[in-house]
Amino acid sequence: MGSGSDVRVRRVYDPEEDGDGTRVLVDRLWPRGVSKDRARIDRWLKDLTPSGELRTWYHEDRSGTRYDDFVDRYRAELAGPAQSAAVQELVGMVREGGPVTLVTAVKDVPRSHVPVLVEYLEHELHRR
Repeated sequence: MGSGSDVRVRRVYDPEEDGDGTRVLVDRLWPRGVSKDRARIDRWLKDLTPSGELRTWYHEDRSGTRYDDFVDRYRAELAGPAQSAAVQELVGMVREGGPVTLVTAVKDVPRSHVPVLVEYLEHELHRR
């Protein structure tokens, strides 16, 4: 991300790297087959993830045609009170001197909630 912020994205199954900084799990469910020790997660912000209902709706579509609607719905969810508080907590982590690594178990990161979250976070970081 630009303007000096340092946000990274990494799959939880990849090895931790020097420079990951604060590792924040951004999945609603704990990653299957990964111990808490191996994951090396500093913070788990479940409120940053799509609701179970939205996640289920999105994954029912095997053709992938729902992604744009998913993005819109997820952005709307991020504006909710619990989600806004979690976003502001994440903004605070980055401003305190990142790096912050968003950790996920999703297989197709580019078509997941993670890029939407990164974009939303970038917007919030540049608001003030």
